[in-house]
This record gives sequence, structure tokens and C-alpha cells, in this order.
Amino acid sequence: MNIYVSNLSFDVNDADLKELFEEYGQVSSAKVIIDKMTGNSRRFGFVEMADKANGQKAIDELNQCEYDGKVINVNMAKPRTEGFNNGSSGRRSNNSDFNSRRSSFRY
Repeated sequence: MNIYVSNLSFDVNDADLKELFEEYGQVSSAKVIIDKMTGNSRRFGFVEMADKANGQKAIDELNQCEYDGKVINVNMAKPRTEGFNNGSSGRRSNNSDFNSRRSSFRY
């Protein structure tokens, strides 16, 4: 089960997140997401738990609890979807539409 955890303290790292969830069962992985530009935590992460029942128990008990001075949000992670912001930083992936509209402008 993949679990999304948000509103983490800037000080929480992968090991801390893993330790928190290990109280509820086997953790396959725990990852705090880091901003590539600054190297700072983006204050959210993902935890993968082997057993779905243990994962649900962790969600039920940890959601809205205080951890490292912050009230964290814990939910089942939603699958990544292709769409509006798929990592393209807001850039157009298909310039043909832009170019066709651009040709109608007068300079």
C-alpha cells in the first residue's frame, strides 16, 4: 500500500518517516521528497507498506496526529495521472496549437 504523508517538518528525513510507520508493520520504503533546486524538504513524502491492513491502520491512527511539532496528514496515495502538471513545469508539450495561434498575430 502506498501512503502519502504531508505537512511534515523540514527536519523529518527518510529514516524518521520509516521509523514512524514501522510501528504499524513492515515498511518497504519511505521517502521524503526533496526540492531539486534548493535541496530542502518539500514537506511531504511517501511510505510503501507491505500489508494493506497495516497500512490502513497507520493511516487511521497517524492522520491528523502531531509529529515533530506539526499536525501531519496521512492518506492513501493516489496514482500519478498524466495531465495538467506532469512534470513539464508548465511548458506546453505540444507547440503546434501555440504556433497555429501565433501565426494569426500581427507584428
